[in-house]
Amino acid sequence: MDSFLLDKLKEITDEEREILEGKKPSTNIVYKHKILDDGKLIKIWPHTRFIHFPAHSHNYIEIVYMCQGCTHHIINNNEIILNKGELLFINLNALHEIYPADKDDIAINFIIQPEFFDIATKMMDEKDNSLFNYIIESLTNCEDNMGYFHFKVSEVLPIQNLIENLIWSAISNQDNTRDITQYTMGLLLLHLMNLSNKIFSENNYEQELTLKILKFVEDNYREGTLSKLAESLNCDMVWLSRTIKRLTDKTFTELIQIKRLNQAAYLLENTKIPIADIGYFVGYENLSYFYRIFKEHYGLTPRYYRLSKLKET
Repeated sequence: MDSFLLDKLKEITDEEREILEGKKPSTNIVYKHKILDDGKLIKIWPHTRFIHFPAHSHNYIEIVYMCQGCTHHIINNNEIILNKGELLFINLNALHEIYPADKDDIAINFIIQPEFFDIATKMMDEKDNSLFNYIIESLTNCEDNMGYFHFKVSEVLPIQNLIENLIWSAISNQDNTRDITQYTMGLLLLHLMNLSNKIFSENNYEQELTLKILKFVEDNYREGTLSKLAESLNCDMVWLSRTIKRLTDKTFTELIQIKRLNQAAYLLENTKIPIADIGYFVGYENLSYFYRIFKEHYGLTPRYYRLSKLKET
């Protein structure tokens, strides 16, 4: 992180000074950011150090980014140590407790209304991405039991750069800050979807199983099979097939096909790779079958899909 920005975030706030002096904070620090200013979809502030945040819930999505040091969180009875460079996405209704942070433990909190993710969803170009949809729905659904997603991405430079851009944009308060932060968040989420092996969540069996299934599809869509997934999970293949349908409302084959077609559409739109090579690359040895199901899914053959996207640019 830029040294000037980090030095700015290290500054002791008036609220923290009161805490260090043994005074009772002038505001309720657990809930003071509960309501965003009129019309705002996102707000950012440095995490308040030196004090314990008792268990509480939010009426917003919270993202915590660890700039330096670490913080200790309890979410729905799950213990999380958030280390430098890591991200913690917290659900609307999660029960969240935070232990006191020291002077050199510098974190940034993002308060986000669910509508903020609309741009990120549009940036997916309305293509199906089961893992992305699952994460967004889990974060924004008040009745969902998935309390958090922990992204261990400290060594991923593009993620670190995008987070720093988000922080700069949010504190600069320019006229177009809202657009910049929404599109930057969209780019951040697009990158995170390619790092499914770095996503961790709470120990709720069915929620964790769903995440493992979707992560497997993201990582193995070219050659992944139901038998390989069952082997990796050490479970019966027939039971797993039924469970996948119940948990995702799709069969394993449908999940694989959606991911393959999504990737094919991306390559058609953003590269000059020959169409036949794209079909092979995403996992289809039978090109006639690839052409047929692509047209069924998108309403256009791969060739005309590519031409239609060129006309839009």
